[in-house]
Amino acid sequence: MVAPADVRARAVLAATRLFAAQGFDATSVQAVADDVGVTKQAVLHHFPSKDHLRQAVLEAILAHWNDTLPKLLLAASATEDRFDAVFGELHRFFASAPDRALVVLREALDRPNEMKKLLRGPVRPWLAAVAGYIDAGRKSGAHYDDVDSEAYVTLILQMVIASAASASVMASLIDRERYDRELRRIARASLFSPKRKKRK
Repeated sequence: MVAPADVRARAVLAATRLFAAQGFDATSVQAVADDVGVTKQAVLHHFPSKDHLRQAVLEAILAHWNDTLPKLLLAASATEDRFDAVFGELHRFFASAPDRALVVLREALDRPNEMKKLLRGPVRPWLAAVAGYIDAGRKSGAHYDDVDSEAYVTLILQMVIASAASASVMASLIDRERYDRELRRIARASLFSPKRKKRK
């Protein structure tokens, strides 16, 4: 028998996988229950509707960043250290579990108005925090003068999510290690000015 707390956590993981694979509309609560190995009622005990389950999936993705991003920005003091910490964690988070990236993309395509609310609400503070670090780097000469910090963060986020979501397909063209290395190089090269002072 699966413990109640485990049912909740496993239902979120199962829903993430199923929503990524076939979309929210094509996934039933029964399919999630079957994946977890419990009854539909056991899932509905924790999530009164499929939409509540969808919210839990998105909240699980957001919760990671609410907890992790402030720590990364505080822990890494140098500009390049912060880039490595934030970009590295962003890439790891989505590349290690591509279903997360697929869910985000599906939501953006299938429910754009709801996704806009999510971006304007919980995601906006992250954008401002990372953009602030970029603006500080621009003032110190580490970053290009003409970098639009918020646009940069938004585009890099899109690139990482899209690359993670499509990596298994793109692997037929180029191996994953080269693919990921070039993504990091593009992100770094479009931010750091070659005139910056190197760390000692």
